[in-house]
Amino acid sequence: MEFARFMELALYAPGLGYYSAGRTKFGADGDFVTAPELGDVFARCLARACAPVIGEIGAHATVFELGGGSGALCVDLMLALQAQDRVPARYLLLEPSATLRQEQERRVVSMLPPALAKRVEWLDRPPEDSWRGIAVANEVIDALPTFRFVKRDGEVWAEHVIADARGGFAVIDKPADAWLSSAVAHIERSIGGALPDDYRSEVLPQLPAWIDAVIGTLRQGLAVFVDYGYPRRAYYAPARRDGTLICHYRHHAHADPLHWVGLQDLTAFVDFTALAEACSAIGLGLASYSTQAQFLLACGLEQVLGDAHSMGAEAQYVFAQQVKRLMLPGEMGERFAVATFAREIDCDALPFAGIDRSASL
Repeated sequence: MEFARFMELALYAPGLGYYSAGRTKFGADGDFVTAPELGDVFARCLARACAPVIGEIGAHATVFELGGGSGALCVDLMLALQAQDRVPARYLLLEPSATLRQEQERRVVSMLPPALAKRVEWLDRPPEDSWRGIAVANEVIDALPTFRFVKRDGEVWAEHVIADARGGFAVIDKPADAWLSSAVAHIERSIGGALPDDYRSEVLPQLPAWIDAVIGTLRQGLAVFVDYGYPRRAYYAPARRDGTLICHYRHHAHADPLHWVGLQDLTAFVDFTALAEACSAIGLGLASYSTQAQFLLACGLEQVLGDAHSMGAEAQYVFAQQVKRLMLPGEMGERFAVATFAREIDCDALPFAGIDRSASL
């Protein structure tokens, strides 16, 4: 099977895939830590980005989170929006994992006041009717099943996974179909030259259709994507000859997707140029592109830091460690990027309007 299908099954096969099994995924007892799992600083800054949009749209505004993880972002964002008197009418969660959905429901019920908890709803599919508000996707695109390709003698080959004679898995390459070959040709036109032979990497030719399916009905508002990734020219740089695929198991990262199948997370970095193209195709304009550190600073991190002065010494230490993980270049600050896309809202009123690095896309 093509690698994208293997990745889909390894992550999402009912009862067997990584996100379908019951083992803890997030935090110290899991395999990796996301920004919301560190504490509420990320959500409090994000709330400052969301508040002007909710204020402009009005009382019927919706927040739609794709892949809610443990539910930490939902809880902290709702509390932060309440503190700014900008509570949305609905907070929608689209979560394909039944196990994670149960964890989210437990957290929402136990940690949100009833008046806020009743605004949270879970969806089985993206909104089909038009809606207005904010879409949030934190570390979602990296978990989409990606195709892997290799250039050989100027042609595109597709990476496949097979069962080997010993009952394990092995990788082979087969000639790519027209769809995948076209996607690679688009990359090469975009970067202004052919990729070299033996160059192996990833591509998401299904991304435009996926973006249209999940947020195509957003009629007014903002879409916020947070992930690790690069602009296209950096993503497909000559030195990055084996792509960006990475596996996480017990807080250890490695590059073998055939190891611990179903027990480890599989991800690939995001081509943010491809994301911008996909959003543009459905009429969402690029509002900003920046590092996570720049985004959080623009969204009031200094004010959030000021609140730490009222904490005790131990709480201040924990708070400082959280901020370091979010902001330092060697941690999430530079490795993660934030791309925002808007439709029919006043982008000049957004707190991050002045930190745009979209020219790099």
